[in-house]
Amino acid sequence: MSRIQLAPGVALLFDLDGVIIDSMPMHTLAWEKYMESHGVNVADLTQRMHGARNDQIVERFFGRRMSPEEVFEHGAAKERLFREMMTPRIEEHLVAGIREFLASVEGAPMAIGSNAEPGNITFTLDGAGIRRFFRVIVDGHQVARGKPQPDVYLRAAELLQVDPAACMVFEDSAPGVEAGLNAGAKVVGVATHVPALDGVSLMVENFLDPRLKPFLESIVPTAAKTASEDPACQNERT
Repeated sequence: MSRIQLAPGVALLFDLDGVIIDSMPMHTLAWEKYMESHGVNVADLTQRMHGARNDQIVERFFGRRMSPEEVFEHGAAKERLFREMMTPRIEEHLVAGIREFLASVEGAPMAIGSNAEPGNITFTLDGAGIRRFFRVIVDGHQVARGKPQPDVYLRAAELLQVDPAACMVFEDSAPGVEAGLNAGAKVVGVATHVPALDGVSLMVENFLDPRLKPFLESIVPTAAKTASEDPACQNERT
C-alpha cells in the first residue's frame, strides 16, 4: 500500500472491535458460553452488546441490580474467556488491510478510542504487533461516559493535542458513529457487520478500499481551510 499523505493537523482515531479486529463473532460466542455457565439465556445477544461497555452488557443480560464489584468481575471473567478463545486465531480476525494501512500513515497522530476492556486492547495491539502506530489509547474506563457519548474521542483528541474537528474517526457501529459525530469529528464507516451507517463521510468494506487514500488526502483541517478561503488572507498573499 502506497504512502498516504495527510494534511498537517489531521489525526486518525480508531475504534477497536470491528475496526482493528473483527472480534464480534468471538465476543458473541464467549458471552454465550459465559451466560450459559450462569444459567442465563439471552435473546438478540449480538444486537444488545454491539457498541456497549461491559458494565452495560452485564446489567442488560443479568437483568438485576448488582454491586459495581460484581458487575466488574462478571465482565472480567468473560474477557478472560474471550482472550483464551481468541489467542490462537487473532491473525485471521484482523480486519483486512489494517496493518498495511497503519504502515501507510505511520507517524501521523493516531489513537485508539474504544469501549473495550483495557486488557482486550492490550491483547489485540500487542498480539497483532501494531501498538507502535498509536500515540494514545483511551478506553471506556478512562472517561465518565461510554459511546454513544463523545467522551472517548474528545479525550483522545485532547491527549493528541489536536482539534476534534480535524479528526477522522473509524467506526463500525451506530453508537460509535454517534460518538464521533458528537465529538465534532468526521467518520469513516467500516462495514464489518453492517453494510451502511448513517452520518458517515465514507463507507468502506475494509482498509483495502482504494477510495481511502484519495479521501483522506483530500481532508483539510477546518482552521486551515477557513484561512485559505478567507478573502483577507488571499489579499495578503497578492
